[in-house]
Order: sequence, then structure tokens, then C-alpha cells
Amino acid sequence: MTKNYVLAHDLGTTGTKASLFDRDGRMIDNAFSGYETVYAHTNWAEQNPEDWWKAVCLSTRKLLQATRVDPQEIACVAFSGQMMGCVPIDRAGKPLRNAIIWADQRSVEEDRWLEERISKAEVYRITGHRVGASTTLCKILWLREHDPDSYRAAAKFVQAKDAIVARLTGNLVTDRTDASSTNLYELDTANWSERILDAAGLDQDKMPQIRLSTDVVGYVLSSIAEEVGLAAGTPVVIGGGDGVAAAVGAGVVREGSAFTYIGSSGWIALTTAKPVYEPDFKTYTFAHMVPDKFCPCGAMQAAGGSYAWTRNELGMAEVQAAEALGLSPYELMNLQVERSRPGADGLIFLPYLIGERSPHWNPRARGAFVGLTIRHSRADMFRAVLEGITMNLDLVLRAFLKQGVPIQAMRVVGGGARGRVWNQLMADIYGMPVQRLAVLEEATSMGAAVAGGVGVGLYPDFSIVDQMNRVADVINPDPEAMAVYETMRPWFEATYQALVPIFERMAQ
Repeated sequence: MTKNYVLAHDLGTTGTKASLFDRDGRMIDNAFSGYETVYAHTNWAEQNPEDWWKAVCLSTRKLLQATRVDPQEIACVAFSGQMMGCVPIDRAGKPLRNAIIWADQRSVEEDRWLEERISKAEVYRITGHRVGASTTLCKILWLREHDPDSYRAAAKFVQAKDAIVARLTGNLVTDRTDASSTNLYELDTANWSERILDAAGLDQDKMPQIRLSTDVVGYVLSSIAEEVGLAAGTPVVIGGGDGVAAAVGAGVVREGSAFTYIGSSGWIALTTAKPVYEPDFKTYTFAHMVPDKFCPCGAMQAAGGSYAWTRNELGMAEVQAAEALGLSPYELMNLQVERSRPGADGLIFLPYLIGERSPHWNPRARGAFVGLTIRHSRADMFRAVLEGITMNLDLVLRAFLKQGVPIQAMRVVGGGARGRVWNQLMADIYGMPVQRLAVLEEATSMGAAVAGGVGVGLYPDFSIVDQMNRVADVINPDPEAMAVYETMRPWFEATYQALVPIFERMAQ
């Protein structure tokens, strides 16, 4: 039977999405299966890897049943998944406890302990990442201190997708993209860093073998084939971490290309030949799914999340009207935004509703409307929110530009990229054309599918993404609006800096 399809699994934070792509790169259909996160204590976030496995099995069977595709037609299964977690598994690939996921911040003391042994600057230079409580490294150190039984029994510490690959194939491996998110990977050598492992007192044998994202790392075992709904012997391609997979799905596979992702969070990422080291550690760098390339990135906490808060707290009239009209409330909110002029009549919004990562890396930062007067309307507030989110992302973009990274245009993906009003705001604030892609919300799954298809020879190379996700529209900046935002940019930065002491006092 001809192998016509790639099955891509994206193991996200809320659930697993299975997507089916054909040999021409077209997405046929997808199926989703959710799972829960356990928040046992403040700053803790865990998930049960058994729930991931059940979701993979359920979504696979649901998808193949809906599409009436024979499992024998699947050329390979490939993965993307949440990054910066910690899953201890034994030699048989069995998880030893709940996974500590990316959102977990419990390992603050381990972060401090590590800084006494190796400087943050040296870690950044080796790994391209800031060291901190959210990283895999500190989570492993927490396990060593607080769950020594799991630590000692662990054969390897892996990421979410790697745990599923181990279950499918029996092989304990990871890929370069996920390895590069751990704070233990050396970008220059594409291997685990002996310097950091020594400083942390960790055994390199507990780290998995690192493979290319396109590598076939095993085959579906006959013992679990029926349970997962796949044919025994189906090739398994390791794929990559979700942030980097999204870059591939957005077509950012060559130097000079960049994209903005707008979901609950938001980020800007690009493709470069070398890592980008920002002097103030504002950004970070992953290994790319494309061999010999890198994926510098800067992510903020509440992008679409800030607009969702605005909808819930300030947009009830739009929510009610949209329900009656069968529309998205965001469509009506965007109409309000268009009633307000660029600059929102001097109103500034700081989008730091849950602290901030790039560019400030300040968990104590808070959101704020600044400059509010009796003249301002809800339309101004809606516009100020979109402008504040985009101006924060623009700070990330300018951090890259200051390092001499060439970026000619900005691609956009994610649910927040649907509104043309926001696309225009991005073009005006970034000062460059914005390219809205045909497929906005499946970029991560598409990136996994590209890696899988290239890995088994179904697709020629990563350029297949050009036909899988074409540029649907180009929005050019408006010179008058650009001039307004050039004036506002230093105000926006100064407003945050002026409030930092207030944020510190509020946190205390």
C-alpha cells in the first residue's frame, strides 16, 4: 500500500492535536484530545505523562476514523511539543512521576544555588538562554533535592514529545531544538555542555542522545500498535519543540525571515546562521529544525491574553452584540479600534498582566493604562491595548535589529493574526511589511509534518513549506501612522522604567 500521509502530533499545554498531511503538503483534517494541568502549590505546574499517551492514542484513532485513512498508508508519525519541561523516565521509557512542565517556577532556590557555581553570563554564552527557575536544568536540580528516588531511578530526563517517542519505539532520545531549551545544550558544539553539567554536578548519562529533527529514531512497536491505532513498524520521526516547529510552519526556514506569533502569549522568532547574543539577555536562541541554522526568539507573556482580558472586562457590549449577530466579539472590538486614531490620543497600555519575559524578564511587572483622561473612550482603550502589545513585541524586534540581524518583512501566524486591524498596527509599529499567511493556527503541527515528511523522503526538503503555507496577504505600513509610533516608542519604554520601583513595592 502506498504511503501517502504524514501524521503530526503537537503535544501542547491544554491537549494534543493530531493532524494529517498528504504527500503534497495539504492538511486533510485534525483531531484534538485534552488533558489537565495540576497546580498543587503556588508556582507548581505538573501533568501526568499517561494523560499525554491517552490523548495521543485517542486523537490518532479519532483522526484516522474520520478521514477513513488506513494506518498502513501512514508514511511516518512526527512530533512537536511543549518545551522546557522535565520528565524522568526509566530504561523502559516509563515515566517515574508527573512531568514538571514549562510553566512551573518552583526551582528558585536551585537557580540561586547554580548561580554560585557558574555565572548567568557564561550560561547565556554557552546555551543562548538565560538560566532561571523555568528551565529544565533547575527542574532536574529540584528533583535531585526534593524527589531523590525519582532522580536516582531516572535513566534519562526528556521532554514531552520524547516521552511519547520512547513509548512508541522504546528509544530514549531527543532532538536539537528541545535540547537547546534545557540550559544544558552547547550551541557551538551541538551537544550537552560539559561545563554546565560539571558545575551542576549532573551525570551526562542521564541526558538523552541528541538527534536531528528529521531523523527516524525508531518504529512503532508491535506491542502498542493496536492501542495507538497505528501499524506496527511505522517510522517515527522525532520532530522538535513547539516554538521552533511553529517557525517552520510559518515558512521561517531561511536567513532574513521572521515571524510574529499571536496566541495567548506572543513571540517573534527568526532564522539565522549563527546564534544571536543580546548584551542584556533580552532574547534567547534555540537550535533550528533546519540543520546548521538557529532560531533566535523573544517571547512575551500576555499578547492575545491581554486582548482577551480586554474583551472580558471592557468589551461586554461587544460580547453580547456578537452573540446576537453570530460574530466573534473581536470583530466588533476591532471596529471600535478603527474609530480611534493611531496613538490612542496619548493613552499607553503596558501589557504585563502576568509579569513579563522578553524584553524585561520581570515577573513583578504589572499591567497599566497610563495617560487616561476624561476624553478617552473605550475605543481608545481597545486601541491602546493592541498598541501596547505590539510595541512590546517591537522592543524584541529592535533588540534583534540592533545585533545586525537582517529582517525584510514580518510574517504573522496564530489566532490573533486574523484581524486586519492588528496586522496593520504591526506593520505601522514594526515599520515593515506584514505578511499574513494562509494557514494561521496550524503552524506548529505543520512544522512537525515537514520534519516528518523530509525525514522519510515524502517531501524533498524544508522548502516544501512554501507551498504548504503561502503568503495570503501583504499589509504595508502607513507613513503617517509610522511617524506617530516613532514618537510614542520612547514614551512606552520610559513609562515601564518609571513604574519599575512601583512594581517592586507592590510585590512586597
